[in-house]
Amino acid sequence: MRVFYYISLSIQGAPPCATLFTLRHSPFTLRISFFSTSPVLSNRERFPYFFRTIPSDVYQAEAIVSLVKHFQWKYVSIVYEESSYGMLDGFNEVDQQLNRHGICIALREQLLKDSGVPKDEDYDKIVQRLLEKKLARGVIIFGSDQEVAGLMRAVRRAGETGTFAWIGSDGWGGRGLAYMGNEEEVEGAVTVQPLAEEVQGFKDYFLKLRPSSNTRNPWFPEYWEDVFQCRHEKAPRTPNNKYYNRTCQEDMSIEEDHPFMMEAQLQFVSDSVMAFAYAFKEIHGNFCLGVPGVCEAMKKVPGEVIKDALQKVKFTGLSGQEFEFLSNGDGPSRYRILNFRKTESGGYEWATVGFYKNSTLNITDPIIFRTTEPDHPPSVCSSKCSRVQYMEPIPGDPCCWYCKDCLTYQYRPDETKCVECPDGTLPSYNMTSCIEIPPIYLRYTDAIALAAMAVATLGILATLVTAAIFLKHNNTPVVKASGRELSFVLLLGIFLCYTMTFLLVSKPTKYVCGAQTIGIGFCFSVCYSAILTKTNRISRIFRAGKRTVKRPKFISPESQLVICASLVACQIIVSLIWLLTSPPNARSFYARRDDHQLVCEAAIGFAYMIGFSYPIFLVLVCTVYAVITRKIPEAFNESKYIGFTMYTTCIIWAAFVVIYLSTSHNIQIRIATMCFSISLSATVALICMFTPKLYIIIMRPERNVRQSMMAKNMHVKLNNSSPGGRVDSGTQSDDFEMSRHLRSSGSFSSAYSRSTNATQTYSNGHSISTQTLDSVGDPRFDDDDVEL
Repeated sequence: MRVFYYISLSIQGAPPCATLFTLRHSPFTLRISFFSTSPVLSNRERFPYFFRTIPSDVYQAEAIVSLVKHFQWKYVSIVYEESSYGMLDGFNEVDQQLNRHGICIALREQLLKDSGVPKDEDYDKIVQRLLEKKLARGVIIFGSDQEVAGLMRAVRRAGETGTFAWIGSDGWGGRGLAYMGNEEEVEGAVTVQPLAEEVQGFKDYFLKLRPSSNTRNPWFPEYWEDVFQCRHEKAPRTPNNKYYNRTCQEDMSIEEDHPFMMEAQLQFVSDSVMAFAYAFKEIHGNFCLGVPGVCEAMKKVPGEVIKDALQKVKFTGLSGQEFEFLSNGDGPSRYRILNFRKTESGGYEWATVGFYKNSTLNITDPIIFRTTEPDHPPSVCSSKCSRVQYMEPIPGDPCCWYCKDCLTYQYRPDETKCVECPDGTLPSYNMTSCIEIPPIYLRYTDAIALAAMAVATLGILATLVTAAIFLKHNNTPVVKASGRELSFVLLLGIFLCYTMTFLLVSKPTKYVCGAQTIGIGFCFSVCYSAILTKTNRISRIFRAGKRTVKRPKFISPESQLVICASLVACQIIVSLIWLLTSPPNARSFYARRDDHQLVCEAAIGFAYMIGFSYPIFLVLVCTVYAVITRKIPEAFNESKYIGFTMYTTCIIWAAFVVIYLSTSHNIQIRIATMCFSISLSATVALICMFTPKLYIIIMRPERNVRQSMMAKNMHVKLNNSSPGGRVDSGTQSDDFEMSRHLRSSGSFSSAYSRSTNATQTYSNGHSISTQTLDSVGDPRFDDDDVEL
């Protein structure tokens, strides 16, 4: 059996150039193309026996897009020829690659080719449409040299030379037909070309060829005629050589300085032949086992064996480059990057400025656009928006946009929109996220908190000193007469009021908020329950003294404590109900958009007024009793100090409520105001209720005796007597525990015959039963019977 092969050349767009190999009884075709670049041929299911030494246009599209990315272009136009090369191989692949990398296409224009011959007007229209997208200065041209030349002439006619920066395919890059006569328009163009090196020894071989010695090539005589402008006797008659008058001589030769250019893709031809040679060498070694020639076993080699052998070949070609097929039968993805630029001598050249190998672009030499504009121009529709702006697409052209400012409290999750940050957060500096605003709350180190705690500390010290003095003089008449039990309850309430400041300025937590919920009402209820018990007792005693000599009920110290505790219990019940219906919680509060306050939930709005409602009720009742008992004789004038305490407290609380309601936006000021109001209320009670007694105990100890508590020193004017000595305003006698010593008969005259008048009138015009006054001075009375 004879084995034969041939290599036939074809132009772009024609069926693949091939090497055909046939075997008897088992016909099949193996093709190795050196110039077919269509991506369709990479489909192994459709073309299982197709190989090529040139890379697919898929990789050329990747190289072109890599150049676009290198120039940082975001907005480009594509011009492609009307052919399978321009449409299927070029435009489709480039379009997909650009979309995959987020690069916008401003315009898609088609160069007429397969359906007709384009006219100048057709090229002019394309140029005008390109000018309408003038911001897209980068233009990708996927076409052949003849069509590109027509486009460049249209650019010159429009006077737009240098307006655009071209990126070209291998169909026109490096080809003279595209740039000759259009050098200024093509200047700066960057094209990709399959990487091929010179086949070593081929040029010397070709220069020695003669028509007489190269008889196997039927086209060589015609080529010889074209080079020497002569007629060769073996060449066929053509429209060209019929004008040649002289006859070609045999001694003619092509010298090295003769103007001719070798095809740059010769490497792919030699690689295709050598691929077959290495494949057959491998097969011959496996089947013939060293026997020279085609052995019997090789005559029936299955096609799959030859295919597998081709897939495995790996060699160094005549160009010096390593070669092996990719898994799909394509040649290695290797491209040369060419830049058409002006030389120092004033000419133009296609200079190699980089390479694209294995999906990596490597620029080895600076790319020059034009001599007047060395760097490639920008090709963007809209400049990148600043960090505080977002892109709003322009209707009808989504590749272009307006830059619009984000609002103050918005961030950019992506470049196309701004989103409001949640409450309590602000946009980060780069606007890509929201960051939390550090929460603020009343801290121990704040100036207003320090002032409130200083006042509270002084109040606590004063309260402790007062309590210590009262304990030291616990058995003296002044302390006894002041109602010791309720006095210490009142001091406890005042102490709690001062300590509330430290609780209120603490960092809000669930437990701190719960303690505040209970504490703000409890401390006040202790104070005003004690004062209310005092004023109620005085009022009942003097009302009873006007009507009867019977002892009023529930005026003993034990009874007073029970009454006071009952009043306090009401506040505890209110607080417990409040806790159950609205559990305490520390939460974020946003009075303003740029604000983030950490507060107790009850501090928001008017919830704290629930805790103050019962104490306010006690204050109002105490004030009413203070008004009722305002005309009690001066000797019984503790009601006067209670009244002054209540009037002042009402003023403080009226001011506090106004401030509380007007500071809803700033919880820190609200809490600080509450601290000062509580401390001030406690201070008023401490000064008014205890300073007169402390004055006698410390400054006038001689008056801290039982006689000072008796009626002989009371500022009382009897109808039949002149003014006598007066009891200091600090010693007040309200009832002398008269009912404890009234006899059941109701007659004081039987016990104290010294009294001559049935009724004695005080200087203020009010009267009280004789028994009430005559009881003063009775040795059976104890000092506890006098409450100051």
